[in-house]
Amino acid sequence: MKVLVTGGAGYIGSATVAQLAEAGHDVLVYDNLSKGHRDAVHPRAQLVVGDVGDRAALDAAMSAFHPEAVLHFAAWIEAGESMKEPERFFRNNTANALNLLESMLAHDVRRLVFSSTAALYGEPERTPITEDARLLPTNAYGESKLLVEQMLAWFHRIHGFSTASLRYFNAAGAAGERGERHSPETHLVPIILQVALGQRPHISIFGSDYPTPDGTCVRDYIHISDLAAAHLLALEKLASSAEPARLTYNLGNGRGYSVKEVVECARQVTGHPIPAKLEPRRPGDPAVLVASSEKAQRELGWSPRHASLEEIISSAWEFAKTQV
Repeated sequence: MKVLVTGGAGYIGSATVAQLAEAGHDVLVYDNLSKGHRDAVHPRAQLVVGDVGDRAALDAAMSAFHPEAVLHFAAWIEAGESMKEPERFFRNNTANALNLLESMLAHDVRRLVFSSTAALYGEPERTPITEDARLLPTNAYGESKLLVEQMLAWFHRIHGFSTASLRYFNAAGAAGERGERHSPETHLVPIILQVALGQRPHISIFGSDYPTPDGTCVRDYIHISDLAAAHLLALEKLASSAEPARLTYNLGNGRGYSVKEVVECARQVTGHPIPAKLEPRRPGDPAVLVASSEKAQRELGWSPRHASLEEIISSAWEFAKTQV
């Protein structure tokens, strides 16, 4: 297929582009490179530097490439920052997604795989979380993604769009030369590894009084190679559907690890002490987010191949050492 990938030079986007290209798809990456990296784009993919908020540039890319499907990754992802400047997240994540949908509609492109998030669930009523759980985000980042999912439901109903919303839990690890290079870095695993490399004095643990076994937040970590594989399977399912489809899947390992457990695992993997400092809670952080991915396994035939926390952190560590 001819696939346009917004944010395809970013962390998860570039890993997915690599799998798309290696599977024989014709890929156009559309990325403004504000968070992505030119050298992360697979050599068999084309790159157009442009912003999803720029309708003229987006239309030009659509007209020149004639995609059959779109994978949409381009978004701000920092949940903590969204509680300081929610307007940035609603502009970039929500309004720009509508811009993309309107451009797709104008160019008769009606298949979309959307990079969503487990942040839609907020504080879950039960775990592991299933796709039919209540959607009540506790931060503006999650709300900005929920609004996009709501738009997709209407575009499916009224315009016949086929969409798959993939609700990630905590993406981590590296796929060879493609790993996390956010600036500033906000994700737990690469920050811990920066401490191991001597680039930070300690790791801050935000909150130690949560209702969890050790008082720190519990999260479900999923390797980016497994996330990327799920995107290809979702795309194939949309392409093979005789009728417009509306799909929603959680993507996680189904097991949670606390912040303290992740730090301890990183100490074992790296052989470094990794000092930790307890800090007050951050606003908008749910205590526990753990996925049920049974639906994705059943309907897509997907299952994580890199499920162990040690393997995830080891791959991230190998990548982090190349960035020094």
